Amino acid sequence: MKTVIQNEEYQVISIDEHTWRIEDKGVRFFLLEGTEKALLIDSGMQVHCAKEIAEGLTKLPLSLLITHGDRDHVGSNEEFPSFYMHPSEASNYYNTQKKTGRFIPVQEGEILDLGERPLEIIALPGHTPGSIAVLDKKNRTLISGDPIQDGNIFMFGVQREFHAYVHSLEKLDRYKEDFDLIYPSHGGFPVKPDLIPRLRESAEKILSGELEGEDFEMFGNHIKRYNVGVATFLCELE
Repeated sequence: MKTVIQNEEYQVISIDEHTWRIEDKGVRFFLLEGTEKALLIDSGMQVHCAKEIAEGLTKLPLSLLITHGDRDHVGSNEEFPSFYMHPSEASNYYNTQKKTGRFIPVQEGEILDLGERPLEIIALPGHTPGSIAVLDKKNRTLISGDPIQDGNIFMFGVQREFHAYVHSLEKLDRYKEDFDLIYPSHGGFPVKPDLIPRLRESAEKILSGELEGEDFEMFGNHIKRYNVGVATFLCELE
């Protein structure tokens, strides 16, 4: 991987000739290019020039898709006339996050083809109701958003639901032969698919009460923190 741009605000790293990751102080987002179109997946947090960054890397027609509506993933959304989002995310995006803009709905199983680069939408509710992952079928990678990572997985506050999260991880079993690497929005990069069953096992133990969390405060919220070795779950108080 080669660093294309580095400054105080962000870093652009080339994953391959047609794929880039943009590191934005604790969150990352991605630019994917096909033969006909380009797609920005999420639009950053601190930076408010994601469209400008992407257009400096590709000359193809550019669209935006968000994995979910949390504020650290939608910082440059206003730069775009519209964006792709799962409809179940609308309440989080418009009501909880107080964001604006017109969204184009994408659904489970839908294919966005960039030109010889089909991207399949996989719904992963739990972290938020409309969280999605993007399966880059040609390159055998899963761009996972927040639900699959080795960092802090936020499961406290409105919109989070642990039962749905476990179900989402279970569903990924049917895709396990389709990708070799996972590109998460936080934590280490990349991570391997064997992280998924380990997250699932830990989440099930938290739900059943087998694991005991520690009291923790974050952003003024009193929560429970569960360090499960492969990641840390930040959860509601019991």
